[in-house]
Amino acid sequence: MIVPMKKVFVVCQAKDADGAVSDLRKLGVMHVEHQKAPQGADILALSDDISLAGNALDVLSQYCSREEKTKQKETRDWKLTSRHIIDTEKRLDQLKEYSRLLKVRIAEWEQWGDFDPEKINSLSRRNIFIRFYQIPVKEINSLPKELIIKKISVSSGIANCAVVSKEKIEIAYKEILPPKSSLSAMKHRLEQDAKVEEALKKDLCRHGDHYIDIERHKITLEKELEFKQAIRGMGQSGVLSYLAGYVPIDATEKLIEASMEQKWAVSIREPVEEDNVPTFIRTPKWVSMIKPVLGLLGITPGYRELDVSAVFLVFFSIFFGILIGDAGYGIVYMLIAFLLRNKMRKRTGNDNIFGLFCILSSCAIIWGVLTGTFFGQEWLRKWGFNPLLPQLNDVKFMQTFCFFLGALHLSFAHSWRAALKFPSLTALADIGWICVLWSSFFIARTLILGEAFPLWVKWLIITGISLVIFFTNPQRNILKTIGEGLGTVALSLMNNFTDVVSYVRLFAVGLAGVAIAETANVMASGLGDGAIAMIGSVLIVVIGHALNIILGPMSVLVHGVRLNVLEFSGHASVTWSGSNYEPLTE
Repeated sequence: MIVPMKKVFVVCQAKDADGAVSDLRKLGVMHVEHQKAPQGADILALSDDISLAGNALDVLSQYCSREEKTKQKETRDWKLTSRHIIDTEKRLDQLKEYSRLLKVRIAEWEQWGDFDPEKINSLSRRNIFIRFYQIPVKEINSLPKELIIKKISVSSGIANCAVVSKEKIEIAYKEILPPKSSLSAMKHRLEQDAKVEEALKKDLCRHGDHYIDIERHKITLEKELEFKQAIRGMGQSGVLSYLAGYVPIDATEKLIEASMEQKWAVSIREPVEEDNVPTFIRTPKWVSMIKPVLGLLGITPGYRELDVSAVFLVFFSIFFGILIGDAGYGIVYMLIAFLLRNKMRKRTGNDNIFGLFCILSSCAIIWGVLTGTFFGQEWLRKWGFNPLLPQLNDVKFMQTFCFFLGALHLSFAHSWRAALKFPSLTALADIGWICVLWSSFFIARTLILGEAFPLWVKWLIITGISLVIFFTNPQRNILKTIGEGLGTVALSLMNNFTDVVSYVRLFAVGLAGVAIAETANVMASGLGDGAIAMIGSVLIVVIGHALNIILGPMSVLVHGVRLNVLEFSGHASVTWSGSNYEPLTE
C-alpha cells in the first residue's frame, strides 16, 4: 500500500543549520523538499566530481570484464585516475573514427591500385600531368589522341582511368582527386592504429581493479552533495532556518522525539493538493517481487493514486504464461533463475528477482502442461500425451478467453475505484463502466467471432451508459449532470471496447511463439537420417528454440507490461506520475 505522509517543517537557529541537517540525516526518515534552489561553489564542485567518477565508471563498465571490476585496488588519486580513464576512452573513440574513415578510403582506392601521390605531384612540376577519371568504356576511344589513357579497372561499364598529358586538359568526365597517401601507406597506418587501439583497450582493462574504489568515492560524494543541497535549500527567516519535507505517518513520533532532544521547532500537517508528495510503497513480501519490473520501467504511482502492485503481479504472471505458452521454455527459465540466484542476490541484496523468475517460469510451465506444449506440440502428441485442457488450443475459445480476461482485468480497476469512492454516488459511475466493459465482451464475441448476441446484454448496455451519464459528476442542475456524463460517454465508450479487444494480443503473440517452435521441430525432423542430417537437425532445433527463448521475455515486456501500465492503469486512473520517497540518510 502507499504509506500516508505528513508535511513537516523543522525550524532551528541559522548557526545550527549544519548540525540539524546532520542529525536529521542520522534519523533517516525525512524526504527533503528544497525551499530554494541549492547553489554554491561547493555544490558545483561536488557535482563535477560525481560526473567525473560516473563517466569513469561508465568507461570501465564498457571495456572491463566482471572479474576485472571485482578486483579491489585503491587509487592514489582517484580524480587523476578517472581523468586518465576518460581521456584514454576519448582517444580510443577518435582512433576508431579515424580508422573507420581510413577503411572507407582504402576501399575506394583499392580498385585504382597502389601508387605514390607525391611522385604524381613531382611529375606535374615537369609538365607531365597524371589525372584520374571515371569514363564509360564505350567513350574512351572518342577522347583526344594526344592523351594517353590507361585503364586501371572496369566496373559496370565504367572504367577507372589514369589520363596522362603534357598540358592540363579538361575533359567532361568525373575526376577523382588522388589521396594524400599511397594505398600501402594507408594500410600500414591502419595496422599501426589497430595496435594502438588494442594497447589503449588493455590500458583501460588494467584500471578495472580501481572500479570499486572509484564507485565508493562516487557514493560518498553523492551523500555529501545531498547533505550540502539540504543545507543550501533551507528556507531563511531572520536568524532562523527551516527544512521542509515529508515523513511517513508512522515515523512522526521519532521526529518529534529528536526535535525535543535537539531543541527544534517542528510543524506537522496534512499535505495539501498542491504539495508534490513522494510515494512510499510498503508491500507484502510476495508482492514486492514485482518491484524489479517497475524499477526497470522507471515508473511510480502518484501519492494520491492506487498501489496496483498486487494486481500487476497476478495478471503479469498470467500474461507471461500465455505469451510464453511452453512448459519446456518455463523449465529453461527456471533453471536459469537457479543458476543466477547468487549473482542476483549479490547485486540487489534480496531475492525479489529470483522469486519473480520462479513465479513467471511456473506460470509458463502450468500453461504448457494445460495446452500440451513442450518445446512444440508434435513431440508430446507422438508420445501419446494429450493436453489437460485441449480447449486452450482452440482458436475461437482462446480469443473468447482473451476478451474475458480483458473485461475481468479492467473490471478490477473500476471495482477498486468504486470501493474507494463509496458511499459517494460517483461510485455508481464506475459500476456503469463495469457494465459497459462486459457489454464490450459480448459485442466483441459477436463482431469478431460471429457468436450470437444475447438479447439481455442490451439492458446491460443501457444500464451502464445511464449510470455513467447520471453519476460521473452528479449536481443539482440535472442538465449539467447529463451534459458532463454524455461528454464522458462520447470520449470513452469506444475506448472501452478497443481496450477489451486489445487483450487478444496475448493469444496472437503466444500462438506465434508456438508456431516458431513447431516449425523448428518439423524442419529438424524432415532432414532425414545420417550423421550430417542429425547434426543439422540438432542445429535447427537449438537455434529455433533459442530464438524463442530470447524473444519470449521481450514480447512479455512489450505486451504483458502494456496491458498493465496502459489499459489497466488507464481504467484505474493511475498515471504513474509519482516520485519515489528518498529520505535524507547517511
